[in-house]
Amino acid sequence: MKGSITPYLTFYGQAGEASSFYEEVFGLERIGSQTYGDSGFPSPDHAKEYLLHCLLQKGDFRLMMADSVEEQPEQPRSGLALVVECESEEEATNIFGKLSEGGQVIMELQDTFWGAKYGKVKDQYGFVWDLNVEKEK
Repeated sequence: MKGSITPYLTFYGQAGEASSFYEEVFGLERIGSQTYGDSGFPSPDHAKEYLLHCLLQKGDFRLMMADSVEEQPEQPRSGLALVVECESEEEATNIFGKLSEGGQVIMELQDTFWGAKYGKVKDQYGFVWDLNVEKEK
């Protein structure tokens, strides 16, 4: 293994909107994206504008996503959180605020017993993000 893991997020018709949101929240650049319609991949007519694949990146931070043409499951997402190691408290506060808009704060950004500032938020798309800032020693 090369030592890195890239999250690949699945949406149900919202990947285009979400990719723009994450570009703005995290300051990511769209490296590439393709819709089902542009790809020629067999898909239902309603999915022609859905994203088949999208890659966003800033330095070592990569985020991939796509739309599924299947119906969205009734079971909410659970059991996974995406951890973002922030460079400063200001960056963490900014990202936390943007992810909270239309989402749900699970744990306010706060000082922790392990010597970091940490917060947990579920964004408007149902993904859980843990923001962590190591304090200088």
